[in-house]
Amino acid sequence: MHPYKTGFGPFPADVHHAPYPYPYRGVSTADAIAGIERIFKDDIEPDRVAAIVVEAVLGEGGYIPAPFDFIRELRELCTRHGIVMVADEIQTGFGRTGRWFAVEHAGVEPDLVTMAKSLGGGFPISALTGKADIMDAPGPGGLGGTYGASPISCAAALAVIDVIDEEGLLDRAEAIGGHAMKTIEGLAEIEPCIGEVRGLGAMVGVEIVKDADTRQPDPDRTKSITNAALDSGLVVLSCGAFANVLRLMVPLTASDELIDEGLEILGAAILGKPLLR
Repeated sequence: MHPYKTGFGPFPADVHHAPYPYPYRGVSTADAIAGIERIFKDDIEPDRVAAIVVEAVLGEGGYIPAPFDFIRELRELCTRHGIVMVADEIQTGFGRTGRWFAVEHAGVEPDLVTMAKSLGGGFPISALTGKADIMDAPGPGGLGGTYGASPISCAAALAVIDVIDEEGLLDRAEAIGGHAMKTIEGLAEIEPCIGEVRGLGAMVGVEIVKDADTRQPDPDRTKSITNAALDSGLVVLSCGAFANVLRLMVPLTASDELIDEGLEILGAAILGKPLLR
């Protein structure tokens, strides 16, 4: 999928990609589950599937929160077929969505959870946790990682966990996300290029389109918005299969004043107007 596979490869065999629920573009929970079932029918039988990996909020794919019923149905499907369910919480974990982990919103317990990024507060660290029967299965030395045992990074991760708890950053994520979405939804009332504003906690995506009725993606307008924001001192990244989604990942420790300043810059960039100060 462009741009995430362009120039890379070859890729491992027997890795299959199923459709992700994308309500704005007509892909429902039923469609996504049916896509997995079609893979089982046409490409690989379920008893040969080792694991299904899922993000509860699709990150690079467009900041799309999965419907909670999809996560629950996926858990049931994995249990039924004896497939390991892996929650990829690299981007979504450690408070970003208003819970420690995004799958908690759906009330689902995965078999394995991958972690990194926010875990270290800037220090390089990653982690894998899971059910004991899986984690204890490899022999001695059979499971390891380059960044898993740095004493400094581990100390940083412990400090991050303390700060999230002590400063109430789970609630802060909900407040930041709600404020950002409300602000941009206000812009959408006067700027038709904003096709959808979506998010879970402080993970907010803004889909930029050429026409609100056809929902045709507008990657060029998206690029111009990110460039205009950068010219005013705000870094905004885009993502999505069509490169037309603005992604907001505000630091959970940012002040209200700083957040409002960033939203002001972003609003001016979206509207194509000079920033007035």
